[in-house]
Amino acid sequence: MAVDFLLPAGMPAMMSFYDPAEIIVMPEITYILISHNDDSYRRIYTDGRDWPADPELAFAGYSIGKWIDEDGDGKYDVLEVETRFLKLPRGYDISGLPFHSDNQAIIKERIYLDKADHNTLYDEITVIDHAMTRPYSKKQKATRNPNPRPVWHSDVCSENNSHIRIANEPYYLSADGKLMPSKKNQAPPDLSYFKQTR
Repeated sequence: MAVDFLLPAGMPAMMSFYDPAEIIVMPEITYILISHNDDSYRRIYTDGRDWPADPELAFAGYSIGKWIDEDGDGKYDVLEVETRFLKLPRGYDISGLPFHSDNQAIIKERIYLDKADHNTLYDEITVIDHAMTRPYSKKQKATRNPNPRPVWHSDVCSENNSHIRIANEPYYLSADGKLMPSKKNQAPPDLSYFKQTR
């Protein structure tokens, strides 16, 4: 049984835009904000910085980007991004395929708008990781809501979550509020700190 304990999807899964997202482009940083799993945030630094010597690992990783004028019209139209320093354990996507434990994964992206429809965004993602024999690539598509005043909804996964982890074991909270096993023949948790009543 697969159990979700509310870990954020992180990279690259978060770029599937499974929930509403905002992309905020500033001169030296681009923010990607996704309203899911108690919110996911991503910062893409475009200020010309180098990779940090001692980075803090994060589910979204650490991203450095560069704006490109691909068609030479004087306007930036592609954001090329490289992401490193991903927090483990994690999977590539909902398949659950794990990243290699050596934490050497690199994710490269090309993010751009469709030239014929500026309400369509593409993200070409390539993951280079020692867990695979060759790079893993996919092309994500997102559609912009053109409403200048969209209605934003908020998901808080912990609000109605019935999954519980005790030590390294997953359990389930039943409708009547009692702890249940989540797999066949699962032992109960250690109750040695609770007073036993008979």
